[in-house]
Amino acid sequence: MGPGVVVTGLTLGALAVVSLLAFQANGAQDRAGGPKPVVSASATGGPASAAPSATPTPTAPTLPASSGTGLRVVYSVSGHYVWLIDPKKNPQVAATFPVTPGSVEPTPGSYSVYSRTASGTGTDHKAIEHVVRFAQQNGVVFGFSAAVDGSTPTVDPTGKTGGIRSSRQDAQLLWDFATNGVKVVVVA
Repeated sequence: MGPGVVVTGLTLGALAVVSLLAFQANGAQDRAGGPKPVVSASATGGPASAAPSATPTPTAPTLPASSGTGLRVVYSVSGHYVWLIDPKKNPQVAATFPVTPGSVEPTPGSYSVYSRTASGTGTDHKAIEHVVRFAQQNGVVFGFSAAVDGSTPTVDPTGKTGGIRSSRQDAQLLWDFATNGVKVVVVA
């Protein structure tokens, strides 16, 4: 066996080990059970540490002062914006993006994510994904989602559409951030 064969064997072995370690590291956060890191436009519209959200918001409103504390999702009923807040990060606003509400809005207050569904059908009969539910009021279920076809909610003849839609990319950010039990603060 010549030195070329030995060098080739060592190189292939090293590449296999590096590939295995990269594969294991890629799924480490999923196995840890914590929220995945997210990056999007900041509350002032400037870029975070990486690429901006699917819907850059150069004039995103400032996080409402009455938005609570701790790890949370903030939804503004009047502004139709969502903020993902992680006080352990710098900046604390992990993402912010516009949303389109349904025909009924949730009452301002503090809630918790109680149910998540990867895909389903909205009250407007559209295929939806990344459904994150946080409240039920007067027979209406409130939650965030994205329509697979990118559409916004259509008027429900019963007047009871509580789905809050975002772009598919922003819905993915919210899905990764808002696991069961994460606080959702609805502000006026």
